[in-house]
Amino acid sequence: VQLVESGGGLVQAGGSLRLSCTASGILFSSADMSWYRQAPGKQRELVATWSTSTIYAESVKGRFTISRDNYQKRLYLQMNNLKPEDTAIYYCNALGSRPGRSNRLSYWGQGTQVTVSS
Repeated sequence: VQLVESGGGLVQAGGSLRLSCTASGILFSSADMSWYRQAPGKQRELVATWSTSTIYAESVKGRFTISRDNYQKRLYLQMNNLKPEDTAIYYCNALGSRPGRSNRLSYWGQGTQVTVSS
């Protein structure tokens, strides 16, 4: 299973970025897909999840939107009104099965850096 994130970068406070995660080797349409982030010196935290419903961290509600394209096997995170505290490495996570397998496992991408300057 491969998860490849893209779209990170440096942006000023108040700006926007759109992260993408392209998946391969997994039954994407049935997978629970999430975005996590990890800031320096902090634990990795859940940002948003798309499973049977969408769930957002309180700190990003109203500013971030998670979406997915099952045909393209892509997960997106639209981030608006970015704040310096959003600075972190953002990771794509998939909880799902590989073709021909019934067990669901958790997979991670390599992460993409998002830096928000004040």
